[in-house]
Amino acid sequence: MLLLRCSDQSRIEQRVVVNTRCLGTNLTGVQRYTLEILKRLSLAHLELSPRCFSRGFVGHVWEQAILPLNLRRDNLLWSPSNCGPLAVRNQVVTVHDIAPIDHPEWFTKRFAMWYQMVVPRLVHRVRHIITVSEFTRNRLIDALQVPAGKITVIYNGVDRRFCPLSPEMTSQTIEAMKLPSSRYVLSLCSIGPRKNIVRLLKAWEQIEGRYKDIWLVIAGAEGSELVFDKVLHGQLPPRVHFTGHVPEEYLAALYAGAIVYVYVSLYEGFGLPPLEAMATGCPVIVSKTTALPEVCKDAVFYVDPCDVEAIAKAMSDVITEPDCRRMLRERGLARASDFAWDKSARLHKKVFETLLSNK
Repeated sequence: MLLLRCSDQSRIEQRVVVNTRCLGTNLTGVQRYTLEILKRLSLAHLELSPRCFSRGFVGHVWEQAILPLNLRRDNLLWSPSNCGPLAVRNQVVTVHDIAPIDHPEWFTKRFAMWYQMVVPRLVHRVRHIITVSEFTRNRLIDALQVPAGKITVIYNGVDRRFCPLSPEMTSQTIEAMKLPSSRYVLSLCSIGPRKNIVRLLKAWEQIEGRYKDIWLVIAGAEGSELVFDKVLHGQLPPRVHFTGHVPEEYLAALYAGAIVYVYVSLYEGFGLPPLEAMATGCPVIVSKTTALPEVCKDAVFYVDPCDVEAIAKAMSDVITEPDCRRMLRERGLARASDFAWDKSARLHKKVFETLLSNK
């Protein structure tokens, strides 16, 4: 049940231990954050994760019961994925958002109940909390009464591979992924009510007749055809293409080749995909909610995610106005350059070292 991975094999007992249970699941924003920080964390550390069954009940048992038994008293545990063992006080937990508390209706009843039981207790027991935005920090303070001084905000970064690419590179990716057209509006997201894809599809339905050579490409949502076929009763708009999982080597070019990237999520603790899209020079439309305005500033086109007509108009405006796309491209590149994983990793190291020295 226990997998040990150490950054320095000559020292198997490190003072910083990382709970890497989350890396046993599909790659999403939380997993990307964990991997990017670990790649750059210039601090001797030990990574602990279950050999299998990292999700569900067995995963919870490992995290709450088995993981604590493998820690020494002087170990500082870092749990980077919203949750951690309640028995370990000498712990830093990264809270990306508290969506299961703010909107339990978006999750399974079992998951929402578990999160609501564990996380409010955990954030008061651990020594320190890292959040990826001021929005999440403020939600912890307001909703769970966490002392402000217990929380450090450290923004996510953007990997250097997300950058403007040549037309040849984007064309190769379009061909490799078998996209139906080289002209497409892109939305990259996972399945879930908060991602608001149903309204995006309804907005596309309003404007698709004007642009016969353009497709809406929805990427990264496994099984989307079945999910949305049920939601929309089989009435999917014309020229909608679901890619399913996108291999990492295609992701930057997929962003870079899009006419516009649309992210109308209802709730985000940070919002990494819009930032990655901006870094490739792709114009971006996002929701004016939660952490997205904090992260994107004036570099994107904002919409009310509950207003289908507003989403449709924003897409149409960006598609038809070259000056708008040019402005969004320039502002997006400038804003994305403010975010770096190297900086984020240095700030994580500073938090850990401060706690180790003040034990």
